[in-house]
Amino acid sequence: QVQLVESGGGLVQAGGSLRLSCAVSGRTSSNYGMGWFRLAPGKEREFAAGISGSGGSSSYSDSVKGRFTISRDNAKNTVYLQMNSLKPEDTAVYYCASRRSYGGIYVASRRTEYEYWGQGTQVTVSS
Repeated sequence: QVQLVESGGGLVQAGGSLRLSCAVSGRTSSNYGMGWFRLAPGKEREFAAGISGSGGSSSYSDSVKGRFTISRDNAKNTVYLQMNSLKPEDTAVYYCASRRSYGGIYVASRRTEYEYWGQGTQVTVSS
């Protein structure tokens, strides 16, 4: 059974940085498309960043582009989201998600394209 566990959330002042981690277990390979989504109060869960199964492609929402970076360490079967220049509007629960399909260069950005989800980690940015 595939399990995703996020960590690294917390409280930070505007302009600060955080690095989220997503540890994946339950499968032997790490070459699966991964994504980070976020859910803010009163809003729908939205795509923040994604990386292809091959690791060669990534994609970001306009709201985080240039500030967030998604990366992966295949040896550790872990995906990261480096968040810099944080803003109060980045406050949300951040969820890690994984696709079931293997490899490829496509970066999925829709919730329905991801089959596995973590429990989420809270990120709060104070002004």
